[in-house]
Amino acid sequence: MGSDVIDGVVDTGRYPLDHPGAPGWSRTVGRAREELRALGATVLRDVVRPELRDRLRAEGDAVAPDAHTASARVNVYNTDPDPTLPATHPARVALTRRNAFVARDRIPADHLVQRLYAHAGFRRLLAACFELDDVHPLADPYSGLTLNVVAPGDDHPWHFDTNEIAVSLLTREPEAGGTFEFCPGIRAPGDENLAGVRAVLDGDRTPVRSLELRPGDLQLFRGRFALHRVTPVAGASARHTAIFAYSDRPGVIGSPTRTRQLFGRVDALHLGAASVRSDTLLD
Repeated sequence: MGSDVIDGVVDTGRYPLDHPGAPGWSRTVGRAREELRALGATVLRDVVRPELRDRLRAEGDAVAPDAHTASARVNVYNTDPDPTLPATHPARVALTRRNAFVARDRIPADHLVQRLYAHAGFRRLLAACFELDDVHPLADPYSGLTLNVVAPGDDHPWHFDTNEIAVSLLTREPEAGGTFEFCPGIRAPGDENLAGVRAVLDGDRTPVRSLELRPGDLQLFRGRFALHRVTPVAGASARHTAIFAYSDRPGVIGSPTRTRQLFGRVDALHLGAASVRSDTLLD
């Protein structure tokens, strides 16, 4: 996708996707790196031009009916129940997931979020913010780009991400509620911090932080290491968020269990290919 096309979507004066080192690039990357180091999260305001907010919302509304909406009992790792674990283990805490996901293969190629996801300059900026040589779209045919739909009265309970980095774009703002909450760096490669995770599930608010998001804002987040959730949505409007999933290595594919939970179906790739992970953490 050429620069003339992305200019119509992104304020490339403020976010010069094709000009690394430009003043706008350096300001954005410098601030994002500082906040990601400190909290594991940052927000790039108005990445999508404000005049396109109505289109963002309309495109999300158009595909939202394709979301897999089945409620499920899950744990923070989205793993199968294991009654052999100690009763104090956080995986023994059952949560109800009532949000829904539209899979990547159900989002048309001309939607704004697809155009961003496919843009090399967009990925280059993300890699710079995350201090990586490159970021790779997930090899997963469903979860690389999704629309997360949280209906009024529903929420997205505490969980960890499969991929190391998460990038999301709010496309529809709810009337109330729907706050993004997270516990930065609550676990690390080689350290599950089971006691800390269980304490949050039992009501400890000490490590919990929140982010204020508006439609068109891009959130960068280290979701594999931060327990996070979306609080219950209130009012008459759903909360929609496009989620751009990347990894610092190619070939990442979701597990069959988690894929079936999120989308109600699996692809042959989920059954026939080994997932690529950089750590031995619970999924």
